[in-house]
Amino acid sequence: MSAPVTKVMLVDDHAVVREGYRRLIEKHKDLTVVAEAPDGQTAYQLYKSDRPDVVVLDLSMPGKGGIEVVRQLRQWDGNAHILVFTMHQNVAYALQAFQAGAKGYITKSSAPELLISAIRDVYAGKTAISPDVSHALALTRIDDEGVALDSLTAREFDIFRMIADARSIAEIATTLNLSPKTVSNYHYLIKSKLGVASDIELVHLALRLRIVDPG
Repeated sequence: MSAPVTKVMLVDDHAVVREGYRRLIEKHKDLTVVAEAPDGQTAYQLYKSDRPDVVVLDLSMPGKGGIEVVRQLRQWDGNAHILVFTMHQNVAYALQAFQAGAKGYITKSSAPELLISAIRDVYAGKTAISPDVSHALALTRIDDEGVALDSLTAREFDIFRMIADARSIAEIATTLNLSPKTVSNYHYLIKSKLGVASDIELVHLALRLRIVDPG
């Protein structure tokens, strides 16, 4: 009797990158890729139709950010097994991903076999964290700004990231299917939680914490 095969969905906005991951994953007989999505909306739709066992998700995508996608998938399916696979080594992203419901967080600088073992671990209900992020998590409580950032919910963090990335209130509202008033309320709450008085201070904080790229 053959061993059961774990069904994987890849979510990354680069087709060439997805192809590379697919080839890596399907070298292993116990894993198969059943769906691929270039953005969060497609991922949400494919998750409902293809019901993968594990979602391997990048955080940097057009439209809704990966944190928001994790939150939505877990809201629809409380048992969703989601592994974040990203370039972001920043501990703030890792903490927010876990808060949103991810079960693993592996950086793209990790060895290929770490991704494979992480997929298996996440499906088995274990937590998977790459060593670089694990080390950063161990040091995460050393400054007040980092602690304040932890107080944001997954949705607040995503809106904070979008504001710091110069997205307008109207654009954020459209992307997240919220009213502009609701986004404005979140905007005020985020500034209050982070202890900043203006958007300039908000952007400076995002740059210091490497939430957005200075470029």
